[in-house]
Amino acid sequence: MRLRWRLQEDRLLRIVPNRGYFVSPDYTARAYGYLRVRAAVECAAAELAARKATDSELLQKLIELSETSYQTDSIESYMEFIEADTVFHVGLRACRANQMLIRAVSEARCQMERIMYAAIDIHYFGEVPTREHREIMKAIVEHNPDAARRHMHDHIVNPRARSSD
Repeated sequence: MRLRWRLQEDRLLRIVPNRGYFVSPDYTARAYGYLRVRAAVECAAAELAARKATDSELLQKLIELSETSYQTDSIESYMEFIEADTVFHVGLRACRANQMLIRAVSEARCQMERIMYAAIDIHYFGEVPTREHREIMKAIVEHNPDAARRHMHDHIVNPRARSSD
């Protein structure tokens, strides 16, 4: 319920008492804007991580997080995934990225989390992106910045290309 009010406060959702919930008319444009910003900053973060990541402990934690999955019939499982997914994406930016990029990724991720939590109410959890997370981490561990950027771009921009793991 708290999320619904937050979405309304952000003008993404309009709540009409005794009638229901309505997506704001400019939601699609705003969501597309968030997607473009997210793609730009997270692709840059993945590329930088592949170029500069040397913290083996952090890389191991990110590899473990990249394996996180969820069951499509379990809200609890999906909520745990959202938390792990956030730590994964935000953790990538910690791989030697600059402070401006760190803030930009965190803000983009915050917007994405809102959308993911809102999906719980309509019982849509999307496809499981575990394979994509693995590909991103493989490119980072192999210090392949072009592949890291490409896999992150595909992960963010082409979600329909996913196959469930």
